Amino acid sequence: MKFHDEHFQVGEQAEATPTPEQFEPGPFRKSRPPEPLHFEVNLVAQAHGGQQKTGTVQVNIPGFSPVTLYCDEQPPVGDDRAPPPLAFFAAGIGFCLMTHMTDILNTRRIEVTSMRLEQRIRFMTNLGTMRELGHRTQGACEMVETHVIIESPEPGAKIHALLEEAEGACMAHHALRNPIPWSTRLIHNGEEIDSRSAVEPHP
Repeated sequence: MKFHDEHFQVGEQAEATPTPEQFEPGPFRKSRPPEPLHFEVNLVAQAHGGQQKTGTVQVNIPGFSPVTLYCDEQPPVGDDRAPPPLAFFAAGIGFCLMTHMTDILNTRRIEVTSMRLEQRIRFMTNLGTMRELGHRTQGACEMVETHVIIESPEPGAKIHALLEEAEGACMAHHALRNPIPWSTRLIHNGEEIDSRSAVEPHP
């Protein structure tokens, strides 16, 4: 799949689910309360010309359609025809928290007139500077700053409890705030040449 002729794209509903070759997607299993629900989000991404990339992603909960997302970078390394990876990353964090807040306030019947989220994420990279001098490329996520602005006739304590519960339920925020197991495999010409994993990230 390649980019269409339009100047800027974000994504569209995919015709088929992602089909990874290196792992078997787990089946969805319904939970029985009070047991938690475990699910997966699976992605298969493909590099195209320049910095253009496409990826088909799907949440394996029934009812979620697969989506093809488009990704690019700014000139001169890219053509600015789609959002960069960090835009999807940042938006996912903010949208996930808002999803949980909306779900909780509806379930708890908390009256909210308006809700807005403003977020700043600070990154560091020497890409395009030190690499040109022969140094190894490095990057980091330095800070996530979230502002939740709510208008509501409810008492402040109730709105505060809403945010606390939503932060505890938000899986994206959990990944930001807690070390999680990770693994990376490198397959070169059909042969695995590297496999790394850790329970906690490197210091």
